[in-house]
Amino acid sequence: MGKRTILAVVAVFLAWSLLDVVIHQLILMGEYGATADLWRPPDEIMIGLIYVVTLISAGVFVSIYKLLICRKELGRAIQYGLLFGVAVGVGMGYGSFAVMPFTHTIALVWFLGTVVQGGVGGALLGLIVKE
Repeated sequence: MGKRTILAVVAVFLAWSLLDVVIHQLILMGEYGATADLWRPPDEIMIGLIYVVTLISAGVFVSIYKLLICRKELGRAIQYGLLFGVAVGVGMGYGSFAVMPFTHTIALVWFLGTVVQGGVGGALLGLIVKE
């Protein structure tokens, strides 16, 4: 794994982690409070596991781009990121909404937030990963 690939994984991980804070601790905190019976109490949240999952996801996201996308250019990378975000976000937001009794706002923000994270990750890929 080259230096640019490692840099891309780190950059995507950091961006996604920051966006997770914005999405979950700022935008959705009120919604989570209104549905508190569905979630772990704050002192039981496994933040370490969240970071491991985010790091693995960033690694897979970068690897798919590096190995399977032939034309490494910013526009193509953003398209890839947005499509990845839609694919993951629809399952995360609306797939979960179909089986869990949380609000539509949570489903929508999970979906849109994941699309934004994909787009940002794609932009970082386009700037960092070259042929």
